Amino acid sequence: MSIQRLQLSNGEIYHAVIRSVGDTVIFNDKNDFYRGVFSIYEFNNTNSVEIWERRRARSIFKKQEKQNVGCPTPHILQNGGGDNIYIDKRDNLVEILAFCFMPNHIHLLLRQIKDNGITDFMKKVGGGYANYFNKKYERKGHLFNRFCAVYVKTDEQLKNVFVYIHANSISLIEPGWKESGIENPKKVIKFLEKYKWSSYQDYLGKKNFPSVTEREFMSEVMDHQQGCREAVENWIKYKKEMKAFGDIILE
Repeated sequence: MSIQRLQLSNGEIYHAVIRSVGDTVIFNDKNDFYRGVFSIYEFNNTNSVEIWERRRARSIFKKQEKQNVGCPTPHILQNGGGDNIYIDKRDNLVEILAFCFMPNHIHLLLRQIKDNGITDFMKKVGGGYANYFNKKYERKGHLFNRFCAVYVKTDEQLKNVFVYIHANSISLIEPGWKESGIENPKKVIKFLEKYKWSSYQDYLGKKNFPSVTEREFMSEVMDHQQGCREAVENWIKYKKEMKAFGDIILE
């Protein structure tokens, strides 16, 4: 019997998770994490993407900025004052509203803006990162399972998913928190605010990966920086008293 896949619609929001085959650790060091974050940014594009070309263009731009050279290169223009500006030519497939990278999987909060956008985006991210990973670690074969997505129906569900995605990395310091609750809320709060591989710092106003996410909509929903912080901290402090997330969580 075939499994009915969720129909993904333009303008709607989904909590998507892509997990490695056999729960293999796929982010072994900071370079892997950087590459993963770079991938979800660069592959959010209907056009074909060559990561090395994109990195080369950025590298040229940065060198020009340091040397103050006034010769524009592809993707680089000058403003009226003669300053170089990096022009990011892209046609986005989705809006990335939030993300969190874990050693063996990725959580994403996405709004689809192109037909088949989420599916195409996840294929690009999975295939692109797999090529990098397999080459680096002399490995062959698929790296990711098929992605899962849950439709976010209500504002309350959206807020809960937002908090859950950013709280996911708690398991790195308190492995049993989902079953037994959080033992040290203060330690967890501090950890999440310093955890680099999610969009939480950017929502708190600390520039981490500001270009990756579209934050205006979720900032309004969560009542801006203070609201984001309070939602996460309150959930952590009162986790044992709050109802389970049920079907909005993709473990």
